[in-house]
Amino acid sequence: MPESSVRVAIVGGGWAGLAAAVELAAAGTRVTVLEAAKQLGGRARSVTLSGQRQRLDNGQHILIGAYRETLRLMQQVGVAPARVLHRLPLQVSFPGCRPRPFRLRLRRLPAPWNLAAGLLAARGASFAEKIGAARFMRFLQNNGYRIADDCSVAALLDRHQQHGNLRRYLWETLCLAALNTAPEDASAQIFLNTLRDSLGGGPAATDLLLPAVDLDQLFAVAAAAFIRARGGEIRLRTRVEAIDDGFSIAGERYDAIVVAVDPTHAATLLAPHPATASVAQLLADYRFEPIGTVYCAYPPELRLPFPMLGLAAQDDGQIGQWVFDRGTLCGTPGLMAFVLSGHGAWEALDNQALVAALDGELATTLQRTLPTVVWQQVIRERRATFSCRPGLRRPSARSARTGLWLAGDYVCADYPATLEAAVRSGVTAARGILRSA
Repeated sequence: MPESSVRVAIVGGGWAGLAAAVELAAAGTRVTVLEAAKQLGGRARSVTLSGQRQRLDNGQHILIGAYRETLRLMQQVGVAPARVLHRLPLQVSFPGCRPRPFRLRLRRLPAPWNLAAGLLAARGASFAEKIGAARFMRFLQNNGYRIADDCSVAALLDRHQQHGNLRRYLWETLCLAALNTAPEDASAQIFLNTLRDSLGGGPAATDLLLPAVDLDQLFAVAAAAFIRARGGEIRLRTRVEAIDDGFSIAGERYDAIVVAVDPTHAATLLAPHPATASVAQLLADYRFEPIGTVYCAYPPELRLPFPMLGLAAQDDGQIGQWVFDRGTLCGTPGLMAFVLSGHGAWEALDNQALVAALDGELATTLQRTLPTVVWQQVIRERRATFSCRPGLRRPSARSARTGLWLAGDYVCADYPATLEAAVRSGVTAARGILRSA
């Protein structure tokens, strides 16, 4: 593509900002990415923690086959998804739940036969639950996965008489994993959007895509090289505190700016200008949900029967939700990554108590005595995602201030706070700039 004279600043080097920068650079636009941190990736990055010899992801991320834009951009910057992602059919497995283990595995069939076949073969759910779930999905399909008035996921499941193990281990589990918000608080419409594109999508849309490399290698490193190769710049440790009326940042003028930072920082940048003050107030009122990731290194012989397992509650209640076998996924035998989504009892535990609780849940899940943990690392992201609640107002990519655009998972109105939402928002902002240039 011929080089454009238009200069665009991307404020924020997370996946949204990088997606915008890649899309613009591919079209010949001169881009400058300004990132406050010492590395790219935002909330999906790899870190070297004190006392650890190896790099760890700041959280265990999951992609699915429906993430079309993410997979497209990975390929565009030279990352082959087949080499960096383990593609597995969706399996929701809780082997330690009582009185019977729960397991549902989807086959690669067109909707609705994928779920129908999965329900038929599912273990740990009654026949009545399976019929009820099938009726629920048929209702959603007949109504285009739309509801007249948004409500909580829990209210929607109550309305359609979803109970028992299928409610707990399928619908509520998928809700918490996708929206990082408890079903009692989560937006039913956003949840249905995720079901539409996954369970209601093509045969491979529900596939689990589990990273086989650290998060930096999935996109950020290759995206930076792609941008630089097309004349763009990446400036790390460069925090933008203000955007003046002339679109100048640190004395340099730009023709357009993409604000691709978290809602709180975005509100600070948008508040001073009258045209964007209302959006700034909207974002300032957002609430947030935490995510915890606990790495426990066991002796290398410990392996899980499936790379991703649901945890079983102990007598004193549930703490974790999932555990991932990083040995199978990333070649670090014995390393387990426990995931804790949304607010919960885990937040009140100190690191030692939290590790002990998760170790106990894994032992209950596997029904065996576990070897002693060799080392452990707890990562708490207290404001990991916005709280995806019913009726939440979301800003659009195009702001009321000409030339200023927004990108971030909170901008993609159809989706919760996921990597795909971040990427889609960045692509939308970039294409808007290209159309208006």
